[in-house]
Amino acid sequence: CLAEEVAKLEKHLMLLRQEYVKLQKKLVDTERRCNLLAVETNQDNASDTFISRLLAIVAELYQQEQYSDLKIKVGDKHINAHKFVLAARSDTWSLANLASTEELDLSDADPEVTMAMLRWIYTDELELREDDIFLTELMKLANKFQLQLLRERCEKGVMSLVNVRNCIRFYQTAEELSASTLLNYCAEIIASHWDDLRKEDFSSMSAQLLYKMFKSKTEYPLHKAIKVEREDVVFLYLIEMDSQLPGKLNELDHNGDLALDLALAQRLESIATTLVNHKADVDRADKRGWSLLHKAIQRGDKFAANFLIKNGARVNAATLGDQETPLHLVASYSPKKHSPDVMAEMAQIAQSLLQAGANPNMQDNKGRTPLHVSIVVRNEPVFSQLLQCKQLDLELKDHEGSTALWLAVQYITVSSDQSVNPFEDAPVVNGTSFDENSFAARLIQRGSNTDAPDTLTGNCLLQRAAGTGNEAASLFLATHGAKVNHQNKWGETPLHTACRHGLANLTAELLQQGANPNIQTAEAVPGQKDGSAPPSAENVHLQTPLHMAIAYNHPDVVSVILEQKANALHATNNLQIIPDFSLKDSRDQTVLGLALWTGMHTIAAQLLGSGASINDTMSDGQTLLHMAIQRQDSKSALFLLEHQADINVRTQDGETALQLAIQNQLPLVVDAICTRGADMSVPDEKGNPPLWLALENNLEDIASTLVRHGCDATCWGPGPSGCSQTLLHRAIDENSEQIACFLIRSGCDVNSPRKPGLNGEGEEEAHDGQSPLHLAACWGLEEVIQCLLEFGANVNAQ
Repeated sequence: CLAEEVAKLEKHLMLLRQEYVKLQKKLVDTERRCNLLAVETNQDNASDTFISRLLAIVAELYQQEQYSDLKIKVGDKHINAHKFVLAARSDTWSLANLASTEELDLSDADPEVTMAMLRWIYTDELELREDDIFLTELMKLANKFQLQLLRERCEKGVMSLVNVRNCIRFYQTAEELSASTLLNYCAEIIASHWDDLRKEDFSSMSAQLLYKMFKSKTEYPLHKAIKVEREDVVFLYLIEMDSQLPGKLNELDHNGDLALDLALAQRLESIATTLVNHKADVDRADKRGWSLLHKAIQRGDKFAANFLIKNGARVNAATLGDQETPLHLVASYSPKKHSPDVMAEMAQIAQSLLQAGANPNMQDNKGRTPLHVSIVVRNEPVFSQLLQCKQLDLELKDHEGSTALWLAVQYITVSSDQSVNPFEDAPVVNGTSFDENSFAARLIQRGSNTDAPDTLTGNCLLQRAAGTGNEAASLFLATHGAKVNHQNKWGETPLHTACRHGLANLTAELLQQGANPNIQTAEAVPGQKDGSAPPSAENVHLQTPLHMAIAYNHPDVVSVILEQKANALHATNNLQIIPDFSLKDSRDQTVLGLALWTGMHTIAAQLLGSGASINDTMSDGQTLLHMAIQRQDSKSALFLLEHQADINVRTQDGETALQLAIQNQLPLVVDAICTRGADMSVPDEKGNPPLWLALENNLEDIASTLVRHGCDATCWGPGPSGCSQTLLHRAIDENSEQIACFLIRSGCDVNSPRKPGLNGEGEEEAHDGQSPLHLAACWGLEEVIQCLLEFGANVNAQ
């Protein structure tokens, strides 16, 4: 802007320099001619020449009665004048013309201006005041009486006073007086400051002259005529261009503006109507596809918008890039950026558009309808107008799969105060009441589908809200008719989603609304496939909501479900369904098992307190105790034992919990099982008793535990050829000195020889009568022999 001003000033200075150069040339020329005259005459006596004396006498006669033969009326006075002086100045006052005239009436002119003219006529003197009106009037008077020299001097004086604000007036004067020098000078000023000229600057100029100027100064005289609000000039243009209409009316000027748009922007209804009557295109669009109606709405011009709608503008025209209709634009006005008055005007435009047939269901390049847009920017006045439209489709989705209701529930707040502002950005999370005047509540009242499942995932709005952690929106939907048992493509219900994301309040509400806690997922949800889920939830399906809550470590949600179960057992409300704790996921885990494997023993205890079965068997026949032992999870195994898990149940392979604990080297678990009275004599499938199993695997700590709990260290069992032998016989026979010594120290029978089986089985071994000491001696097991002797073995046995 500053650069433009500098450029204009430089151009103005250039004009002044040009005039200065012209005057200098003229001065030099005048001086040259004066010098020639001075040489040709006797310079010493120049003042005494006839012409000089005559001019001096004429100057002295100014306003004098001497030789006066004429009266000039100036204002209300009469001035003495001389016909020959006037005749010498102008042919208008030739002697012939003034022959019979005794009084010249100049009273219609300004007396001061008239006196200045008379003084110049007599004395050739003119005081050039910096008063443009005075000089203009004097120039007009000089022109009237053909005083060419006076007019030229006035013209030069006026030129020094020309500026942007008065150049139009002087241009008009110069045109009237045919003052070409002044005319050209003013024209240059006008050209330099064309865009700075205001309508007031043109107000006094006649339509014909102004039209002529516009045609000479701009390629678009119609646009300029509208900018300066000259309807008379517009008419002249229409008359002259009649054969080229309506094409000329739809031309864009250098700024890309249409004549009709300029007229509407300035609220020139009469000019706008004239243009429309002459077939100006009310739907003409620019390069971006923006029609006049789009532009009017964008600038918040209610007058222009209503005018265009009334005159048949296309109300469903869409812009090229964003595909926005006029309704989209009015809907996009935000109360954060615009005053209530502007918002009300946009609602009125929306009403006019709808009445004119605007389609409220058109979608922009994001797939959003005007309703979507009004919700996003919180434009309540336009939102209300759209809701009243019968053709409104509430279920259209944008390219992100969002319905209007989905966008609206993003702004749902929870508050204990009914007067809460529904448009506050920060949700208030205390209390449980919802504002029924919110966009979301009004959409539901109007018939919005509270489920609106996503076509790709099958997620309903309730699941989408829960999935983003928006519990307030989820609660709102749950209490406003959303289907609580809707299942997405993975078989997940809203209750699953709430449990997965740890939304305890929503979980409680869904259960109150009759959500089924026993529905199991059909396949793993996406979050369980990409590595973002905890290990306990990865690639698992057949999960109940309670499985989800435990797998994702949300103890507060588990507590809610258990509390709801307790209440449901005594409730009269038949909506609530009792959770089934025996259901298993794809890993064959009950909720109790899952709680144990995730280390949530507090929750496991709560589950047991709520009725979960501790002895449920898996598909392979294993109990939780078996599984805990096989996982070598001592903590969980001990937990189960403390809560009275059955220690006598065997696996499908016939293994007892004690055998499993020994195999998995869990001394604390062995101790706990023995404490609870486990049968320590039950052999495994190979006939090995628990004590031998421990000793064979070098688990002396476990073996000691067994012995401490009363395990029989002698333990008769089958031996070679079906005979009956003790563990000590077996240890010596297998050359296992360590085991033999342990058994001896544990108080086993150190003297009995092998015996025949129950049915007399056994060959030589059953009848040789060899005691353990005999056997040890045969095998040369010195350590065993020494130990036997220490513990009182009979050295005389035969």
